[in-house]
Amino acid sequence: MTTIILDAKHVGKSVETTEKLTILQDISFQLHEGDSLAIIGSSGSGKSTLLGLLAGLDVPTEGEILLAEKPLSKLSEDERAALRALHVGFVFQSFQLLESLTAVENVMLPLELEGKKGARERSIELLTRVGLGERTHHYPKQLSGGEQQRVAIARAFASNPTILFADEPTGNLDTKTGESIIDLLFQLNEESKTTLVLVTHEARLAERCQYRIQIEGGRLVDQDFNHE
Repeated sequence: MTTIILDAKHVGKSVETTEKLTILQDISFQLHEGDSLAIIGSSGSGKSTLLGLLAGLDVPTEGEILLAEKPLSKLSEDERAALRALHVGFVFQSFQLLESLTAVENVMLPLELEGKKGARERSIELLTRVGLGERTHHYPKQLSGGEQQRVAIARAFASNPTILFADEPTGNLDTKTGESIIDLLFQLNEESKTTLVLVTHEARLAERCQYRIQIEGGRLVDQDFNHE
């Protein structure tokens, strides 16, 4: 039996303004090692809020989320950050590369922050695997959008994350480039047994995932989520 990496139990999120605003309510599911999940839904449905909660960037106001068997609500902000450093990788729609660093330096950054040895060698290996072995010393402005996203994916996998969260990873890419990025994500997911959680509005990306949940108005309205 594979390990449960992510366990959401009746998760809700609300904020107090002049009145109580409910963003998410009663979301429950589990993900095991190596699973892939697409979170789909219309704009403003709560997808990105849910992703932030699952990654421990915020905590729910109701229910509980266990990430790598750790209850996020019971951890301090620093403890959640330490847990993310140990287990989590991120890929964003906007790439989030540092313009002043080369491709290899961008990939090296999380490894150096963790004090890992062999950061440059590991980073060059990953850039080669994502097809950028000849572009390691180029700066982001010298790379196409697809190449920048490949750098971001290499950086996300640099620390061998237990789980990778991706928020609209193909949103800024043309169809052909987006397809290659999707192929790359699932190839690395399979090779490294990294659990993959994607927020996307693209059917072609969602269909590649083993499981799908649909969020509308903060509620789970549909799911394809049966573990054998």
